[in-house]
Amino acid sequence: MDRRKFIQTSTVAAVGLMALPPVLVNAKGKASIGLQLYTLRDVIMNDVKGTLQSVATWGYKEVETYGYREGKLFGMPVTEFGSYMKSLGVSVASGHYGIEQTTSNWDKACSDAQSMGQKYVVVPWMDKKYYSSLDELKKTCETLNKAAEVAKKYKLRMGYHNHAFEFDTVEGKVIFDVMLEELDPKLVTMEMDLYWVVRANQDPLAYFNRYPGRFELWHVKDMDKTNRENNADVGTGSLDFPALFSSAKKAGMKKFFVEQETYPVNPMLSTENCIKYLKTIM
Repeated sequence: MDRRKFIQTSTVAAVGLMALPPVLVNAKGKASIGLQLYTLRDVIMNDVKGTLQSVATWGYKEVETYGYREGKLFGMPVTEFGSYMKSLGVSVASGHYGIEQTTSNWDKACSDAQSMGQKYVVVPWMDKKYYSSLDELKKTCETLNKAAEVAKKYKLRMGYHNHAFEFDTVEGKVIFDVMLEELDPKLVTMEMDLYWVVRANQDPLAYFNRYPGRFELWHVKDMDKTNRENNADVGTGSLDFPALFSSAKKAGMKKFFVEQETYPVNPMLSTENCIKYLKTIM
């Protein structure tokens, strides 16, 4: 690497690191990069422990789970899953839960999450019936607020993860904006999926400015430069991650998770490629 390239690379890395809230940076000054395990959904059940070991080897320090059912994750009791992740030096920071789960045996789910050291419980999707009218959307927000009160008893914070449909309108109101107004910020944060915001032709930075501090969690995924419907490995697509991370403090971001829904190569290689890039700007 020549001197000019070294200086440019070092400057970008320094800006990225300074932009991160202190909670994201460990004692060695390195960012705690997380992974939503849904990224590996096509391969993880072939060899759960081996796949998770790869996640740790690549350098991911936190994971966000999905698929919790009846006290189990990926076929393992949560106690076993949590212990295994701890043995790998990876924290279970967050988990995704269906909105229906928040009204059925939710205490058990929260208790299990707490037992693994989780900090967040996130609803990642809602069927159209939950926002079929403005009244229904407000009822849904009330449901999430109530679920968040239960989660708080277990020292957990509730979150909601967006896709693109939340930027459609119901009775003339943008769904996402209504949710930001109706969800209690003391109880519920937003997990902003940067890709899906851009896919909906919206600007994440504009939302950070309009609702500062409301986006404690991010999903970091990139957009293919030629086909917006496809993900690119982080750092190779059209999203400007140094600019986005420079607004981390304004957004209130505390944790972020790489997530891929489509792959330029294959799930394992894409997951590794993403963290390789992120390490260059953190």
